[in-house]
Amino acid sequence: QKPREAWEYLARCLPGSHSLLRLRNLSTGRQDPRRFAVLLPAAPMLCRGSLRRATRFGRLTFHRAYGDGTDARARFLKPLDARHSDGWDILNNPLWNKGTAFTWAERERLGLRGLLPAQVRTIEEQVSNFVTQLSAMDDQPLMQNLMLQDLQARNETLYHRVLVDHVEKMAPLVYTPTVGAACQHFSSRYQRSRGMFFTPEDAGEMGVMMRNWPRSETQVVVVTDGSRILGLGDLGANGMGIPIGKLALYCAVGGIAPHRVLPVMLDFGTNNESLLRDPLYRGYRQPRVTGDRYYALVDEFVRAVFSRFPNVLLQWEDFSSDKASNLLAKYRENYLCFNDDIQGTGATVLAGVLGALRLQRRPPEDIRSLRVAVVGAGSAGIGVAQALHMAMQQAGLSAKAAYSNFYILDQDGLQSKARFSSLTEEQMAFARADLPDGMALEEVVEQAKPHLVLGLSGKRGTISEAAIRKMAAAVERPIVMPLSNPTSSCEITPEEAYEWSDGRAIVATGSPFEPVALADGSLKTPSQCNNMYIFPGVGLAASVAGVQQITDGMLYAAAVACVDAMTPEEVADGRTFPDISRIRQVSHTVACNVIEKAMAEGVGTKLTKKQLPDRAALESFVRRKMYYPGYVPLVDPSQVSVTRR
Repeated sequence: QKPREAWEYLARCLPGSHSLLRLRNLSTGRQDPRRFAVLLPAAPMLCRGSLRRATRFGRLTFHRAYGDGTDARARFLKPLDARHSDGWDILNNPLWNKGTAFTWAERERLGLRGLLPAQVRTIEEQVSNFVTQLSAMDDQPLMQNLMLQDLQARNETLYHRVLVDHVEKMAPLVYTPTVGAACQHFSSRYQRSRGMFFTPEDAGEMGVMMRNWPRSETQVVVVTDGSRILGLGDLGANGMGIPIGKLALYCAVGGIAPHRVLPVMLDFGTNNESLLRDPLYRGYRQPRVTGDRYYALVDEFVRAVFSRFPNVLLQWEDFSSDKASNLLAKYRENYLCFNDDIQGTGATVLAGVLGALRLQRRPPEDIRSLRVAVVGAGSAGIGVAQALHMAMQQAGLSAKAAYSNFYILDQDGLQSKARFSSLTEEQMAFARADLPDGMALEEVVEQAKPHLVLGLSGKRGTISEAAIRKMAAAVERPIVMPLSNPTSSCEITPEEAYEWSDGRAIVATGSPFEPVALADGSLKTPSQCNNMYIFPGVGLAASVAGVQQITDGMLYAAAVACVDAMTPEEVADGRTFPDISRIRQVSHTVACNVIEKAMAEGVGTKLTKKQLPDRAALESFVRRKMYYPGYVPLVDPSQVSVTRR
């Protein structure tokens, strides 16, 4: 009957808490409309007696009040159960370890006193200290990658907070372009286990082995067989750096909690002779398994994953071109999976093309009139062509008319119908019947006058000066997108594209490049056409909405979201993608668009229109679900008694 007096009593019982307390009516369980919210100054420990006295007035719900409301930070932080773990175990568990950020109260109740220096640091101070150390190695990106790996092995929360707060600096270090070098040195610099490895020796045991993974709430699995790592080729088990780096972005950019991701290496051998001879190589030291045996092993792995985690999203990553499309076609209809090299790259390039059309003050529907030259006919090149082909159809073209807009080139030149015996079914769909087989890019440009040239060959120099100059002579603002990673494999540099087009080209690259100063003194900033604008948001949508499959319509919605997330200032600056510093906001927008499309297509299982009646409700819901790296209280329930609701 006296709520104000009740709160004053609670303040005396719980001195010093940084929690926001709300009083609930014990009989109805509802919040008292006369409630008072009180921010109290700090109590490290809650004794049983205090809690018993406090709960005579109502149930307590503790809300940690910090941060702003735009990044899902200001919400209740459920304490982690540290039962049966002593202080030393906690310090050596990267999911729990806070380093010197453990408060004195936590040190007392968790058995950490004497195991840490006296000074207590905040996570912001820890981030600042680490970034300062990292910046001292700015001329050695591989060493910076190793420093980040070491931090991840010690303190995952701090690691992901560093990525979130400094994503523009950190993304190139944990993923492209630095991850290529990190993979090459994976075996020689191997420190501790992360993820799971499966070999041919594990045939018949994969279902049992999957039970060895200790985290039962896995939502995203990224798997590779190491057969085509970026533009570096077959790296065998050393390719494990790719799933690890990819999942770091899922967590930091997409808001998936780090205990809910799993990197996997299908180590089915390697045909890289230098690795087979390397005494430090950590992988399965045999030639690659091929044919039916290979697909049987992959099939067993897929069944093992979905048996353990029925609702998981499985992402195929860096499989060789002869396998990637086959695996995607086999599993995408029956399992929640997608291939980032094919579908993710396609959606990202589509977003870049739509952004380029916006720069030309043309509507998205004008994509149907674009003539496209694709340099590189592997799984990524064909996947990009398929994504653009789908967009042209949505803009009103027939499938046949849309195919006529494409010119696909491989190492032997233009692909034509004359090569029907050697091309895949997907390649044959784009093969030309009206031009000679094997034409060089320069000849194709002269004949077809494409508006857009895409580089997905993985080889430096495959887009020549002559080709760009001929494009610039025929097209007012040619779109040039060299997308191969790492930087050393980029087909053409932004500086070359701007110079050879007299500064008129619209340029987007797969790896980050510095701004380019033109002859007239102006500064051009090439956009980074990186898949991390797409796949983290798709993963977030899949985990939040419980989608059954990743459809082409959902990927198109993701591409449109990426363009819609751009600010007027970014458009005015000539960008085709949002600034990478806003990548979490972009992922949020992508996730919301994908969820809306999934609900419209009837492939979302968790959410309904009744739960989320409008866009604002959806955005708020997704924002609350996004992981934000901040320290959570650790508690041993046997030491603290709390009334639960």
